[in-house]
Amino acid sequence: MSLDATRRPIASGAGSEKPETFSFLGFTFIAGKSLRGRFLLKRRSRRDRMKAKLKEVAGELRQRMHQSIPEQANWLKQVVTGYFVYHAVPTNSAALVTYRDEIIARWRWVLHRRSQKSALTWTRMKKLADDWLPRPRILHPWPNQRFAVKHPR
Repeated sequence: MSLDATRRPIASGAGSEKPETFSFLGFTFIAGKSLRGRFLLKRRSRRDRMKAKLKEVAGELRQRMHQSIPEQANWLKQVVTGYFVYHAVPTNSAALVTYRDEIIARWRWVLHRRSQKSALTWTRMKKLADDWLPRPRILHPWPNQRFAVKHPR
């Protein structure tokens, strides 16, 4: 049994080494195991890309600070929906929840900075977010189910 610098120990059986983690098209692909112990390729949103997008949204929110709440909410809804449409793949739900929570925190900061007498509580902010922003959910099927469409014919 030999030891590679970037991989786990190589056993004598074919295919027994763990594949490397790699990034492609905004995702980090990680070799993992399913709940049943089988091999599973997990996809996570790249952290650097998510941070860049959040920074871009925060800058735009700063420009839209004095718009009405419905105008800001409609714009944020489009941004969050667009992000979810691309990143809502199986095994990536934690990143979607994190993205939405970060958007809510930045939106609260902008609303809080509009006035010196801001009475915006987290309870009210949570209600605003629940009313306007979509909840994260997985939109895309697993790759092996993508073309398994049944027609009523």
